[in-house]
Amino acid sequence: MRRIMRNALLLTGFVIVALLALGAVPSYLGSGEAYYLEVTPTDADGEVVNVTGISGQQYPYLTEALTAADGRSDGYQRALDGAKQWFAHSPFDERDGLARRNPAAVSDDGDSIRISYEGDRYSVTIASDQADGESQ
Repeated sequence: MRRIMRNALLLTGFVIVALLALGAVPSYLGSGEAYYLEVTPTDADGEVVNVTGISGQQYPYLTEALTAADGRSDGYQRALDGAKQWFAHSPFDERDGLARRNPAAVSDDGDSIRISYEGDRYSVTIASDQADGESQ
C-alpha cells in the first residue's frame, strides 16, 4: 500500500471516530446543577398541546416525567460551557418543541406549557436543584 493511501485511510478513520465521539460523548458529560422536566396536574384554562400519542424517542424527558410517580424526569446537566446542547438532547429542546407545536399553550409568564395527556391537563416546567436542595 502506498504511503499516501495509508495516510488517507488513517485520516478518514480518525474523522469517523471523531464524529462518532461528538455524537455520543457529550450526552455523558455534565457539570453544575441538574435540570428536570416537571409535570404537574393543572386545571388552568386555555389552549393545550395534545401529547397523548407522542413518541418516547422524540420526547424522552416528557414521557418519563408523565410516567414517573413524582412527575419528574431524569436530570440533565449542562457541560462544555453550553456547547453540549448542540450535540445532546435536553429538556430545553423538548420544552421548545412543545411551544412550537402550539404557541398558544405557553403560559403568560413563559415558564410553563399546558399539555393534555390521556384526557388530563398538566403544566410542564423546567426545574433545577438549587444549592440548598430546593427546586426553582
